[in-house]
Amino acid sequence: MGTYSIKIDSSLAPHYKNLLEKEDCTFSIPQYTIFCAKSKLWQFTFYQSGKVLIQGKDIDNIVKKFFDNNYKSKETVSDDGEIAPYPHIGIDESGKGDFFGPLVIAGCFLTKENADKLKALGAMDSKKLDDKKILLLSEEIKSNSIFDIVVIGNKKYNELYSRFKNLNRLLAWGHSTVLENLLNKTECNIAISDKFADESVIKNALKDKGKTIKLYQQTKAESDTAVACASILARCEFVKRISKLSQNYEISLPKGANDKVLSQARKFIEKYGIEELSNVSKTHFKTYELLKNPQISLF
Repeated sequence: MGTYSIKIDSSLAPHYKNLLEKEDCTFSIPQYTIFCAKSKLWQFTFYQSGKVLIQGKDIDNIVKKFFDNNYKSKETVSDDGEIAPYPHIGIDESGKGDFFGPLVIAGCFLTKENADKLKALGAMDSKKLDDKKILLLSEEIKSNSIFDIVVIGNKKYNELYSRFKNLNRLLAWGHSTVLENLLNKTECNIAISDKFADESVIKNALKDKGKTIKLYQQTKAESDTAVACASILARCEFVKRISKLSQNYEISLPKGANDKVLSQARKFIEKYGIEELSNVSKTHFKTYELLKNPQISLF
Protein backbone atom coordinates (compact mmCIF):
# COMPACT_ATOMS: atom_id res chain seq x y z
CA MET A 1 0.00 0.00 0.00
CA GLY A 2 1.35 3.44 -0.95
CA THR A 3 1.27 6.41 1.40
CA TYR A 4 1.72 10.09 0.67
CA SER A 5 1.33 12.96 3.15
CA ILE A 6 1.68 16.70 2.84
CA LYS A 7 0.72 19.67 4.98
CA ILE A 8 -1.12 22.57 3.35
CA ASP A 9 -3.31 25.50 4.37
CA SER A 10 -6.62 24.10 5.65
CA SER A 11 -8.45 26.95 3.86
CA LEU A 12 -7.73 25.04 0.62
CA ALA A 13 -9.95 22.13 1.70
CA PRO A 14 -13.02 23.29 -0.30
CA HIS A 15 -10.87 23.58 -3.42
CA TYR A 16 -9.65 19.99 -3.13
CA LYS A 17 -13.10 18.72 -2.26
CA ASN A 18 -14.47 20.31 -5.44
CA LEU A 19 -11.75 18.60 -7.46
CA LEU A 20 -12.40 15.25 -5.81
CA GLU A 21 -16.10 15.48 -6.52
CA LYS A 22 -15.14 14.91 -10.17
CA GLU A 23 -13.50 11.62 -9.22
CA ASP A 24 -15.34 8.36 -8.58
CA CYS A 25 -15.35 8.52 -4.78
CA THR A 26 -17.59 8.85 -1.74
CA PHE A 27 -17.27 11.40 1.06
CA SER A 28 -17.44 11.18 4.83
CA ILE A 29 -16.31 13.34 7.79
CA PRO A 30 -14.46 11.20 10.36
CA GLN A 31 -13.35 12.75 13.66
CA TYR A 32 -10.60 15.41 13.37
CA THR A 33 -11.04 15.71 9.59
CA ILE A 34 -12.53 18.28 7.25
CA PHE A 35 -13.44 15.48 4.87
CA CYS A 36 -12.41 12.04 3.67
CA ALA A 37 -12.82 10.96 0.03
CA LYS A 38 -12.66 7.24 -0.78
CA SER A 39 -12.41 5.55 -4.16
CA LYS A 40 -11.93 1.88 -5.04
CA LEU A 41 -8.16 2.41 -5.20
CA TRP A 42 -7.30 5.13 -2.70
CA GLN A 43 -8.42 7.23 0.28
CA PHE A 44 -7.83 10.98 0.46
CA THR A 45 -8.11 12.40 4.01
CA PHE A 46 -7.93 16.14 4.73
CA TYR A 47 -7.36 16.71 8.46
CA GLN A 48 -8.35 19.83 10.42
CA SER A 49 -4.64 20.43 11.08
CA GLY A 50 -4.03 20.88 7.34
CA LYS A 51 -2.38 17.50 6.92
CA VAL A 52 -3.45 15.58 3.81
CA LEU A 53 -2.96 11.81 3.81
CA ILE A 54 -3.41 9.70 0.67
CA GLN A 55 -3.32 5.91 1.03
CA GLY A 56 -4.11 3.07 -1.32
CA LYS A 57 -2.97 0.44 -3.78
CA ASP A 58 -2.47 2.91 -6.63
CA ILE A 59 -1.98 6.50 -5.51
CA ASP A 60 0.49 7.62 -8.20
CA ASN A 61 -2.08 9.24 -10.48
CA ILE A 62 -4.00 11.11 -7.77
CA VAL A 63 -0.78 12.48 -6.23
CA LYS A 64 0.57 13.61 -9.59
CA LYS A 65 -2.77 15.16 -10.47
CA PHE A 66 -3.17 17.20 -7.28
CA PHE A 67 0.27 17.86 -5.88
CA ASP A 68 3.56 17.05 -7.57
CA ASN A 69 4.44 16.41 -11.20
CA ASN A 70 7.82 15.09 -10.03
CA TYR A 71 6.27 12.48 -7.73
CA LYS A 72 7.94 9.09 -8.26
CA SER A 73 6.06 5.81 -8.10
CA LYS A 74 5.91 4.28 -4.61
CA GLU A 75 7.81 7.22 -3.11
CA THR A 76 6.58 8.00 0.39
CA VAL A 77 6.79 11.32 2.21
CA SER A 78 7.04 10.37 5.87
CA ASP A 79 5.13 12.17 8.56
CA ASP A 80 8.30 13.42 10.26
CA GLY A 81 8.10 17.15 9.78
CA GLU A 82 8.77 17.36 6.05
CA ILE A 83 6.17 19.70 4.59
CA ALA A 84 6.43 18.80 0.90
CA PRO A 85 8.06 16.13 -1.27
CA TYR A 86 11.66 16.62 -2.37
CA PRO A 87 13.32 18.20 -4.18
CA HIS A 88 12.30 21.60 -2.81
CA ILE A 89 13.60 24.91 -1.52
CA GLY A 90 13.46 26.03 2.11
CA ILE A 91 13.76 29.71 3.11
CA ASP A 92 14.33 31.27 6.53
CA GLU A 93 15.85 34.33 8.12
CA SER A 94 17.93 35.36 11.13
CA GLY A 95 18.39 38.66 12.92
CA LYS A 96 14.87 40.07 12.80
CA GLY A 97 14.61 39.92 16.60
CA ASP A 98 18.16 41.14 17.25
CA PHE A 99 18.74 44.83 17.88
CA PHE A 100 22.38 44.67 16.77
CA GLY A 101 23.50 43.18 13.49
CA PRO A 102 22.03 42.64 10.04
CA LEU A 103 19.01 40.78 8.75
CA VAL A 104 20.05 37.62 6.92
CA ILE A 105 17.79 35.56 4.65
CA ALA A 106 18.94 32.19 3.33
CA GLY A 107 17.51 29.63 0.94
CA CYS A 108 18.47 25.99 0.53
CA PHE A 109 17.58 23.61 -2.31
CA LEU A 110 17.72 19.93 -1.30
CA THR A 111 17.08 16.59 -2.91
CA LYS A 112 15.65 13.77 -0.77
CA GLU A 113 19.09 12.15 -0.56
CA ASN A 114 20.80 15.32 0.67
CA ALA A 115 17.96 16.12 3.06
CA ASP A 116 18.30 12.68 4.67
CA LYS A 117 22.08 13.07 4.93
CA LEU A 118 21.90 16.51 6.55
CA LYS A 119 19.15 15.45 8.91
CA ALA A 120 21.32 12.53 10.03
CA LEU A 121 24.15 15.00 10.70
CA GLY A 122 21.88 16.95 13.05
CA ALA A 123 20.31 19.63 10.86
CA MET A 124 17.34 21.11 12.68
CA ASP A 125 15.84 24.49 13.62
CA SER A 126 18.84 26.74 14.36
CA LYS A 127 17.14 28.02 17.53
CA LYS A 128 17.77 24.56 19.02
CA LEU A 129 21.51 24.65 18.25
CA ASP A 130 24.45 26.49 19.79
CA ASP A 131 26.73 28.68 17.70
CA LYS A 132 29.49 26.06 17.48
CA LYS A 133 27.15 23.43 16.05
CA ILE A 134 25.63 25.98 13.68
CA LEU A 135 29.06 26.85 12.27
CA LEU A 136 29.92 23.17 11.71
CA LEU A 137 26.58 22.29 10.13
CA SER A 138 26.69 25.33 7.88
CA GLU A 139 29.76 23.95 6.08
CA GLU A 140 28.06 20.57 5.61
CA ILE A 141 24.95 22.25 4.21
CA LYS A 142 26.98 24.32 1.76
CA SER A 143 28.70 21.13 0.55
CA ASN A 144 25.43 19.25 0.09
CA SER A 145 23.00 21.78 -1.31
CA ILE A 146 22.44 24.65 -3.70
CA PHE A 147 22.03 27.73 -1.53
CA ASP A 148 21.75 31.48 -1.52
CA ILE A 149 22.28 34.01 1.26
CA VAL A 150 21.21 37.65 1.26
CA VAL A 151 22.67 39.91 3.95
CA ILE A 152 20.97 43.24 4.62
CA GLY A 153 23.44 45.32 6.62
CA ASN A 154 22.13 47.77 9.20
CA LYS A 155 22.47 50.90 7.09
CA LYS A 156 20.62 49.29 4.18
CA TYR A 157 18.13 47.62 6.53
CA ASN A 158 17.18 50.95 8.07
CA GLU A 159 16.80 52.51 4.62
CA LEU A 160 14.55 49.65 3.46
CA TYR A 161 12.47 49.73 6.62
CA SER A 162 11.97 53.46 6.15
CA ARG A 163 10.72 52.72 2.63
CA PHE A 164 8.53 49.69 3.41
CA LYS A 165 7.28 51.02 6.78
CA ASN A 166 6.60 47.41 7.77
CA LEU A 167 8.86 44.52 8.82
CA ASN A 168 6.74 41.85 7.12
CA ARG A 169 6.95 43.63 3.78
CA LEU A 170 10.72 43.91 4.18
CA LEU A 171 10.92 40.18 5.03
CA ALA A 172 8.76 39.35 2.01
CA TRP A 173 11.11 41.33 -0.23
CA GLY A 174 14.10 39.47 1.22
CA HIS A 175 12.49 36.03 0.91
CA SER A 176 11.42 36.65 -2.68
CA THR A 177 14.93 37.87 -3.57
CA VAL A 178 16.51 34.69 -2.21
CA LEU A 179 13.94 32.54 -3.97
CA GLU A 180 14.53 34.28 -7.30
CA ASN A 181 18.30 33.89 -6.89
CA LEU A 182 17.93 30.15 -6.25
CA LEU A 183 15.60 29.68 -9.20
CA ASN A 184 18.35 31.17 -11.36
CA LYS A 185 20.66 28.41 -10.09
CA THR A 186 18.38 25.38 -10.26
CA GLU A 187 15.00 24.21 -11.48
CA CYS A 188 12.42 23.65 -8.76
CA ASN A 189 8.63 23.83 -8.47
CA ILE A 190 8.16 23.83 -4.69
CA ALA A 191 9.39 26.24 -2.00
CA ILE A 192 8.63 26.45 1.72
CA SER A 193 8.83 29.52 3.93
CA ASP A 194 7.95 30.11 7.56
CA LYS A 195 4.64 31.95 7.70
CA PHE A 196 5.36 35.42 9.09
CA ALA A 197 2.44 37.34 7.58
CA ASP A 198 -0.71 37.01 5.51
CA GLU A 199 0.02 34.90 2.42
CA SER A 200 -0.68 37.81 0.09
CA VAL A 201 2.27 39.78 1.53
CA ILE A 202 4.97 37.46 0.23
CA LYS A 203 3.00 36.46 -2.90
CA ASN A 204 2.81 40.12 -3.90
CA ALA A 205 6.58 40.42 -3.45
CA LEU A 206 7.43 37.41 -5.63
CA LYS A 207 9.38 38.12 -8.79
CA ASP A 208 8.87 36.55 -12.23
CA LYS A 209 10.25 33.06 -11.54
CA GLY A 210 8.90 32.96 -8.01
CA LYS A 211 5.38 33.40 -9.29
CA THR A 212 5.63 30.15 -11.28
CA ILE A 213 6.22 27.76 -8.36
CA LYS A 214 4.10 26.39 -5.52
CA LEU A 215 4.99 28.28 -2.34
CA TYR A 216 3.99 26.82 1.02
CA GLN A 217 3.89 29.27 3.92
CA GLN A 218 3.80 27.20 7.08
CA THR A 219 4.02 28.05 10.78
CA LYS A 220 6.94 26.30 12.48
CA ALA A 221 8.27 25.45 9.03
CA GLU A 222 11.71 24.71 10.52
CA SER A 223 10.44 21.14 11.08
CA ASP A 224 11.15 20.72 7.37
CA THR A 225 14.82 19.85 6.76
CA ALA A 226 15.28 22.30 3.88
CA VAL A 227 13.89 25.16 5.96
CA ALA A 228 15.97 24.04 8.96
CA CYS A 229 19.10 24.12 6.78
CA ALA A 230 18.17 27.60 5.55
CA SER A 231 17.77 28.72 9.16
CA ILE A 232 21.24 27.36 9.99
CA LEU A 233 22.83 29.12 7.00
CA ALA A 234 21.14 32.39 7.95
CA ARG A 235 22.06 32.17 11.63
CA CYS A 236 25.66 31.22 10.84
CA GLU A 237 26.07 34.28 8.62
CA PHE A 238 24.38 36.48 11.23
CA VAL A 239 26.74 35.22 13.97
CA LYS A 240 29.76 35.90 11.74
CA ARG A 241 28.55 39.41 10.85
CA ILE A 242 27.75 40.50 14.40
CA SER A 243 31.11 39.12 15.54
CA LYS A 244 32.83 41.14 12.81
CA LEU A 245 30.98 44.29 13.88
CA SER A 246 32.08 43.71 17.48
CA GLN A 247 35.70 43.41 16.33
CA ASN A 248 35.54 46.48 14.13
CA TYR A 249 34.11 48.66 16.89
CA GLU A 250 36.09 46.95 19.67
CA ILE A 251 32.96 46.48 21.77
CA SER A 252 30.77 43.43 22.39
CA LEU A 253 27.47 43.64 20.50
CA PRO A 254 25.26 40.93 22.04
CA LYS A 255 22.43 39.10 20.30
CA GLY A 256 18.77 39.67 21.15
CA ALA A 257 17.00 42.74 22.50
CA ASN A 258 17.30 42.54 26.27
CA ASP A 259 18.79 44.50 29.19
CA LYS A 260 22.32 43.41 28.28
CA VAL A 261 21.81 44.72 24.75
CA LEU A 262 20.53 48.03 26.13
CA SER A 263 23.55 48.31 28.43
CA GLN A 264 26.01 47.67 25.60
CA ALA A 265 24.19 50.12 23.35
CA ARG A 266 24.70 52.84 25.95
CA LYS A 267 28.42 52.02 26.06
CA PHE A 268 28.51 52.17 22.27
CA ILE A 269 26.92 55.64 22.30
CA GLU A 270 29.41 56.86 24.89
CA LYS A 271 32.24 55.75 22.60
CA TYR A 272 30.88 56.57 19.13
CA GLY A 273 27.75 58.71 19.50
CA ILE A 274 24.07 58.07 18.77
CA GLU A 275 24.48 58.78 15.05
CA GLU A 276 26.89 55.86 14.60
CA LEU A 277 24.50 53.50 16.39
CA SER A 278 22.30 53.31 13.28
CA ASN A 279 25.17 51.60 11.44
CA VAL A 280 25.13 48.62 13.80
CA SER A 281 21.49 48.45 14.93
CA LYS A 282 17.87 48.40 13.76
CA THR A 283 16.48 51.84 14.42
CA HIS A 284 12.79 50.92 14.39
CA PHE A 285 13.27 48.88 17.59
CA LYS A 286 11.88 50.50 20.71
CA THR A 287 15.34 50.05 22.20
CA TYR A 288 16.61 52.74 19.83
CA GLU A 289 13.84 55.15 20.82
CA LEU A 290 14.65 54.59 24.47
CA LEU A 291 18.32 55.37 23.84
CA LYS A 292 17.45 58.55 21.96
CA ASN A 293 14.79 59.54 24.51
CA PRO A 294 15.69 58.02 27.91
CA GLN A 295 12.49 59.42 29.46
CA ILE A 296 10.24 56.95 27.58
CA SER A 297 9.49 53.44 28.83
CA LEU A 298 10.86 50.41 27.03
CA PHE A 299 7.85 48.30 27.99
